[in-house]
Amino acid sequence: MPSPYRALFAAPGTKAFSAAGLLGRMPLSMMGIGVVTMVSQVTGRYGLAGALSATLALSAAAIGPRVSRLVDRRGQRRVLRPATLVALTAAAGLLLAVRFRWPDWVLFVCAAGTGSVPSLGAMIRARWAALYRGTPQLHTAYSFESVVDEVCFIFGPIVSIGLSTAWFPEAGPLLAACFLAAGVFWLTAQQATEPVPHPDERHGGGSALRSVALRVLVATFVATGSIFGAVDVVTVAFADERGHKGAASVVLALYAAGSCVAGLVFGLLRFGGAPERRWLLGVTGMAVSMIPLLLVGNLPLLAVALFVAGLSIAPTMITTMSLIEEHVPRARLTEGMTWVSTGLAVGVALGSSAAGWAIDAAGARAGYGVPAVSGAVAVVVGFLGYRRLRRPAAGRGGTVEQHSERDVRNLA
Repeated sequence: MPSPYRALFAAPGTKAFSAAGLLGRMPLSMMGIGVVTMVSQVTGRYGLAGALSATLALSAAAIGPRVSRLVDRRGQRRVLRPATLVALTAAAGLLLAVRFRWPDWVLFVCAAGTGSVPSLGAMIRARWAALYRGTPQLHTAYSFESVVDEVCFIFGPIVSIGLSTAWFPEAGPLLAACFLAAGVFWLTAQQATEPVPHPDERHGGGSALRSVALRVLVATFVATGSIFGAVDVVTVAFADERGHKGAASVVLALYAAGSCVAGLVFGLLRFGGAPERRWLLGVTGMAVSMIPLLLVGNLPLLAVALFVAGLSIAPTMITTMSLIEEHVPRARLTEGMTWVSTGLAVGVALGSSAAGWAIDAAGARAGYGVPAVSGAVAVVVGFLGYRRLRRPAAGRGGTVEQHSERDVRNLA
């Protein structure tokens, strides 16, 4: 039987825009952890490093949905290039500020400007949706993109931390900026697969956040993002305390590898029943998997625990994208996907900042209490909002997974 992943790329242009998306998304995993590594090496202040990473994430959370809303109205090429130039200029300022020990406020201003980086994952998923909406291939496409995200998180931290520790402190963030520039300009040069913009602001009913279901997803992923942000910062400090700071990149890569494996398998499957139930199960799995981190005492055990913890990430994210496609109007799809990324970014900001202060106050091992608490909050919010996810928006045709099931039955 032909692989459903191979069938995805039968449409012209899909290989090129997917490759550009991979390149442009590398900074997603490299910049934040690169800033933490860079600043902690130069200053020795994990609190400052976590706060700067949080500032970058909060800025992306504030700016990202507005960039994506403009993309929905005016198109990817016209919006992404100027936004990327702003982000690159601010990133250059941040690297110079660290190198020449400029005042802390300059670091925070530059970190905030770097947050204007576009959400490349949302842009690529919007291209897949324009090609395969309402077909089984869209479930596979979302699964593939989740795997791409995890590939970035497998190799990104290794490259970023490795370069910053072995070469010079600014090397990781510098390479991340280069990847961003190359990926965005390559993607926006591919206009044949660019989704058709919707210039009428009234079309689609205003902001995507008018969807109650989307608000539930975003709120839950604020807590989920806090898990990710805290795990990144605490793992670097945990490895540093044991004299193997460079090993943090390998440990974090295994966290992403667990998600990558689960995403590949999940994309091969077709599910019946309500996707919101699988979503809630995934959120619960992410929360429960944080508990063993409180008990580990060495890097090998931590690596195993994080690999197992990663198994619930990609399936949850894939199902989330299906729920967004169900509840958000097509004219606001890019914005809707970006709002989930925004929720994650806000959570990363909160988690990395809280973890940084916890490490400074009580050490790295105590810092793993931050993702454990964040996971519990995610489960509570998910359960409280679960019923909202069972009310599809008027005029929507069902989730990608439901479409897939119907199409498979029709073919049988």
